[in-house]
Amino acid sequence: MTDDREGPPVNGPPEGERASDAYGARGSPFQPKPKAPVLQRLMPVSRELPRYRSGALREDVLAGLTVAALALPAGMAYAELAGLSPVAGLYALLLPTVAYTLLGSSRQLIVGPEGSVSALVATALLPLVVAGEDLQRYASLAALLGLLVGAVFLVARAVRLGWIADYFSRAVLTGYIHGVAVVLIVGQLGKLFGLTIDAKEPIPQFAEFLREVSSMSAATLGVGAACLVALLVLRVVARTLPGPLFVVILAIAASAAFGFADHGVASVGMIPSGLPGIAIPSLRLKDILELLPAALGIFFASYSDEILTARSFAGKHGQHVRADQELLAMGLANAAAGISHGFPIGASGSRTAVNDQMGGRTQIAGLSGAAGIALVLLFLTEPMQYLPKATLGAVIVAAAIGLVDLSSWRELARTSKFESWIALITMAGVIAVGVLQALVLAVTLSIVDVVRRSAAPHDAVLGWVQRLGRYADVRLHPSARVTPGVLVYRLDDRLFFANAQYVRGRVHEAVDGSPTQVRWFVFDMEALTHIDATGGAALVELVEELRAEGITFAVARLKGPMLVNFAQAGLLETIGRDHLYPTVRAAVDAAKNA
Repeated sequence: MTDDREGPPVNGPPEGERASDAYGARGSPFQPKPKAPVLQRLMPVSRELPRYRSGALREDVLAGLTVAALALPAGMAYAELAGLSPVAGLYALLLPTVAYTLLGSSRQLIVGPEGSVSALVATALLPLVVAGEDLQRYASLAALLGLLVGAVFLVARAVRLGWIADYFSRAVLTGYIHGVAVVLIVGQLGKLFGLTIDAKEPIPQFAEFLREVSSMSAATLGVGAACLVALLVLRVVARTLPGPLFVVILAIAASAAFGFADHGVASVGMIPSGLPGIAIPSLRLKDILELLPAALGIFFASYSDEILTARSFAGKHGQHVRADQELLAMGLANAAAGISHGFPIGASGSRTAVNDQMGGRTQIAGLSGAAGIALVLLFLTEPMQYLPKATLGAVIVAAAIGLVDLSSWRELARTSKFESWIALITMAGVIAVGVLQALVLAVTLSIVDVVRRSAAPHDAVLGWVQRLGRYADVRLHPSARVTPGVLVYRLDDRLFFANAQYVRGRVHEAVDGSPTQVRWFVFDMEALTHIDATGGAALVELVEELRAEGITFAVARLKGPMLVNFAQAGLLETIGRDHLYPTVRAAVDAAKNA
């Protein structure tokens, strides 16, 4: 809060016309932005089509095909991470992408299978499926979970909960992303080393890996390590190229040529060709009730990541992302995944970045990517059977390493140590107890942090600074002149239950610390924007306590809305309307003349 509070008095009114004439019949000085036509609001892509040019089409198609090249191996890998057949990851790249392309308000965002969402899917479904049970049951539950996640998004849109993402602080998201990175890497150790890991949680998985590592497959480790090194090198030396696609193609060719399967290297196996059919999964009430908590957790995790990614790329191009429209788009995209044999999806930060780098400027790039995946499903599934699972594991590990951002930790440490602890606790929670529980804990800690800050708000004792022509904080301006017998106090926050008693105590400390006997106490309320019942009661007690000490209580610069609140709460009668002053200077002059 700055100290640019009050300047010298103005002689006469400024130039200009009356506000009633200037604003006319409208009355309000705020003019809402005119609403776009219904079609453009419902389908933002329709706004781009009339001014679309062939040059933009070439850029969007190139960007879309490049994104598809990245999405192909990633989608298969994340499907395996979720416990599904790799083809489910390809299905989840089709209709969901089309749905988001038509309805999303971000021009660059790419949606599809993502690591954190896939990990949540596995966490939700594995306890519900008996070991050895038909995989068709598992796939049906995954599709049902997609429908439920879509339903949660749509309900959130109906009640306009777009603002909810703002409650995921940067500290929460930093810890969450890095926790997910660790979970993803630990979860792929079995594939990379050719081990069968039965544990489902990260810590037991790692413990089992350490026990079994002596029986690893050297051939599998060689394939996985070679793929991982190639992915990391390509990321550095050829950032704009689809490195994962190159690695997957080479791994398929090498596996077919040298018979990796004969050396104990597990492969993906046959993938059915053709596009997915449309079917509604079984809607058993028991399954819905069991999966609903997981759907809520996926909604919170997915939406917070999606809206932050969309806003960050939109900001680079001076565009605007509508939070409520994103709820609608993501809701229908997840529902589309549910009816097309897919599973819940999220936003891909890495593929969105590639789309932006390759020149994708409209949602047409997403449609181009979906078309590329469709061609693969129609004509190129046969070679996929040779793809080593270790390669998919390497793709996930490389993506997880890409999530690590040490600069975000340094930024948190510079800003707030408490937020650094929130991030650490979130990361540890994601690893130890699960994503949903960790997010609940982290958001609670963030709210506690907000209350903690408000419980000890910034305040100041003010004095007159001649060279500035205003009252300012005496701690920042030692040359400020203090009027004998008058104490001027400013609170730079609301007055509510969390800080009411703190403010009372601070006022008494200021009175006790005054260099002269206080006769008048002037409360500068220019920064006061809210007062609740507890704050009002504390203010009444403060007025009575000061009066009992022979001190007159006065208020300066109380804003119009707060004046109405004070009147409704009966505070004006307690303070006295004759002790309300438009400026601090007016209140101090009244005190000197009293």
